[in-house]
Amino acid sequence: MKQKLYRRSKGQSIVELTLLTPLILAALYIPADFGIAFFTAHLVQNATREAARIGASMNPFDQTTVENEATDRLPTGRFDVSSVSANLDGSSTSTCMRRVLVTVSGTYNSFLYQLINLVVPGAVTSTAISITRSTAMRFDSQPLTNTGECP
Repeated sequence: MKQKLYRRSKGQSIVELTLLTPLILAALYIPADFGIAFFTAHLVQNATREAARIGASMNPFDQTTVENEATDRLPTGRFDVSSVSANLDGSSTSTCMRRVLVTVSGTYNSFLYQLINLVVPGAVTSTAISITRSTAMRFDSQPLTNTGECP
């Protein structure tokens, strides 16, 4: 009797494995995709920091150069840049604290959401994760102390 039951259940393991494999892969891919998005945000933060550092040491300040430096350091692939801005706040006649501010905005296109939309059309409306990072640094070409009133 045991021999007959064994013969009938030969394909059971294959069927179970076939049914569970997509679920296991999805469970493994969710943290991986989140990790890649987190790493991309970290790379964007590093790009803004490096560009602000370069802009803070420039004399005279050149906005285009700083924006190009930030753009050159941004990750390629799944990150789509929507805006890169760099500016020097404060007036050139003021002795108050002047800062270089670099801001980068863009979207990370999550592959998991795109995959879900392929399997179930219309399930997820947005497949992009918005990433915005900015860095402000003290402009080096200014007096070390403030004199008078700041506007």
